[in-house]
Amino acid sequence: MKTSNTYAGIPEEYAGYDKSQIVVIPVPYDGTSTWGKGADKGPEAFLHASENMELYDIETDSEVYTKGIHLIDPITVNNTPEAMVEAVYNTTKNHIKRNKFVTLFGGEHSISIGAIRAFDECFNNLTVLQIDAHADLRKEYNGSKYNHACAMHEANENTNLIQVGIRSMDASENLVINEDQVFFAHQMVNDDYWMDNAIDLMTDNVYITFDLDALDPSILPATGTPEPGGLFWYETLEFLRKVFADKHVVGFDIVELCPNSTSKSSDFAAAKLFYKMLSYKFEDSEETLDDEDDIQENETLKKFKSNYEEYDER
Repeated sequence: MKTSNTYAGIPEEYAGYDKSQIVVIPVPYDGTSTWGKGADKGPEAFLHASENMELYDIETDSEVYTKGIHLIDPITVNNTPEAMVEAVYNTTKNHIKRNKFVTLFGGEHSISIGAIRAFDECFNNLTVLQIDAHADLRKEYNGSKYNHACAMHEANENTNLIQVGIRSMDASENLVINEDQVFFAHQMVNDDYWMDNAIDLMTDNVYITFDLDALDPSILPATGTPEPGGLFWYETLEFLRKVFADKHVVGFDIVELCPNSTSKSSDFAAAKLFYKMLSYKFEDSEETLDDEDDIQENETLKKFKSNYEEYDER
């Protein structure tokens, strides 16, 4: 991956690990995708686009990079899906337990399996908010339970899974899907209260996994399996901002960017979405690296530190 030494080219003073509240873990993996290939190139395209992005967010009147954002070396384990998931799990949990706000950028959606497993072990009563075009609930696909089509199966069994934007699924997934916690795209169109209803179903601790094919392909076509009838930009941001304001978002991932030479706008949209989510997360936080020499423990995670200690020996 050819990228800057820092996320979005931010100054080194905001990029060191010890003083950063946020870490970004790139996972350039595309081992199980079944149609459009190229998700392994997504993290590099995302990081390159991020370097050309304005770092002042108008909506929140903030520069979230001043909270400190450290770019972790990419996870490149790709010999088997199982090995990749284990590597993502171990890396993610390691940084959670160091009181970082952990984010990941894929890669295909199977990378989320390891990330969600780590967050579920570190936070009580976890809600997984899946924003996606596809249900991804198969127990196994093409001989592996770590296929991208199985990305949410484990979360469906072990966490409070809320699915938003779903508009494509296999008939077999009807056997395991919890329809009371699914917001199908065709129903959302005529439901003025779907955002509030989705938030009402969430527990306090929320992990967000955002598959970029949730967005309508008219605004983000560069993804492995684009589906018509997706979410649009401002309704997506409105929903995310509500979630970040009302719940304790403990981390997130963004997956399934498949860059191509004719759709650079998709790379930039993914970069902007990522930065928007960070801006919403830290919107009400007053602490910056300019304010003090030594960053204290991330306040949004410190109050849950007892949860980490409970799992120290796992």
